[in-house]
Amino acid sequence: MQKIILYYKFVPIEDPEAVRLWQRVLCEKLNLKGRILISEHGINGTLGGDLKEIKSYVKETKSFKPFKSMTFKWSDGSREDFPKLVVKVRPEIVTFGAADEICVNEQGIIGGGKKLKPAEVHKLLKERDDVVFFDGRNKHEAAVGKFKNAIVPDVKHTRDFKNELEKPEYETLKDKPIVTYCTGGIRCEVLSALMKSRGFKEVYQIDGGIVKYGEAYGNDGLWEGSLYVFDNRLTTKFTDEAEDIGMCVHCPNKTSLYANCADRKCNRLMLVCEQCSENGNVLCNNQHAASLAN
Repeated sequence: MQKIILYYKFVPIEDPEAVRLWQRVLCEKLNLKGRILISEHGINGTLGGDLKEIKSYVKETKSFKPFKSMTFKWSDGSREDFPKLVVKVRPEIVTFGAADEICVNEQGIIGGGKKLKPAEVHKLLKERDDVVFFDGRNKHEAAVGKFKNAIVPDVKHTRDFKNELEKPEYETLKDKPIVTYCTGGIRCEVLSALMKSRGFKEVYQIDGGIVKYGEAYGNDGLWEGSLYVFDNRLTTKFTDEAEDIGMCVHCPNKTSLYANCADRKCNRLMLVCEQCSENGNVLCNNQHAASLAN
């Protein structure tokens, strides 16, 4: 049996390069694949492999004092969902382009939003009628799944959030309770801190992100659609009954299936329903229009 784990920890690391070397050797020994990013602010990883080896990795990684309390999220998948093992030192473990704004201590990011367990999110909604969900991912990810009535910022990359938050259209939100969310929680750690430093007064983050919320509520909560993931699966659902909300680029069918444009010069990732794919309609709109013109 194989599994995928997702994890992160914001904690001061004195020697990121030494941690990188240790993690690289450990993963190679256990035949794991995936990606690990390390900085002076902490660690962020996603790995796949045999269950026994994954458990050994978790045990050995938690033996390092700064990572002792790190939470690991388990997901269906395997080593083959990753092309290779990548272990790197970066200025940030999630790229907001805000390394100079991030301060961490043993408890995590300083000045971030209050963490809410999934049940606490529902409690807040019962107590307040002005709660706003704010997507901490990009529009590409939100196309296949999001919280109901959530604000989806117009960003292509995580680094775009710094400028996005300066837009005047968000001024009316600064006095409302904002619940930020992202895949596993890591982006909201930084995003919520950036929002608070820019005048958002009441900012929360879902503890464990969409992954933990979906595990708790499946299709019975406020999440709709599929979850975009950063491995060969591309999307996953919390239950088989989850409805698709993504729109095929060529027809009105709903889908959660991503594919790359068949034109190698383009290779754009797009949503294509099973029917269009079977009919050979595997060019993105731009390339499809170009082919008709020719």
